[in-house]
Amino acid sequence: MSTVIGEPSVRRCTWIDAKPERVWEEFESLEAMQGWFGTGHALVAYEPRVGAWVETDAGGDDLRFVGNVLVYDPPNELTFEQDWVGHGWPVPALITIRLTASGAGTLVELFHHGFERFGSLTVAADVHRGFEGGWTNRQMEALRSRVQG
Repeated sequence: MSTVIGEPSVRRCTWIDAKPERVWEEFESLEAMQGWFGTGHALVAYEPRVGAWVETDAGGDDLRFVGNVLVYDPPNELTFEQDWVGHGWPVPALITIRLTASGAGTLVELFHHGFERFGSLTVAADVHRGFEGGWTNRQMEALRSRVQG
């Protein structure tokens, strides 16, 4: 069962010329994840299992995000919480990365979502707008480069 992606959500994607099982190898350790997801920020903590702690540092104490792995479903989906430390969100936002077989390769989609869970659509829209402008396709391109060489 895949995670429901609410609205609004940030979506970035790429197509990789490799089977999902090969792409998923890049999700199987902290070191592998740091090689692509940690592009543009630091992936401080990650374990490939439900309940594990995930921590990213996007530029100092004011840009730290933490949470737990909620879904670890090889080679289909990784979902983890991303609570912005010190910003008082009522619940964490979510990061979901999905792999879908597509032709001879894999469509990889990254979603930053869950903002609608903040209680107010106005707040959700404001938070979404900030993150929409912050995400690039940098992580997706780094993953594609690692897999395709």
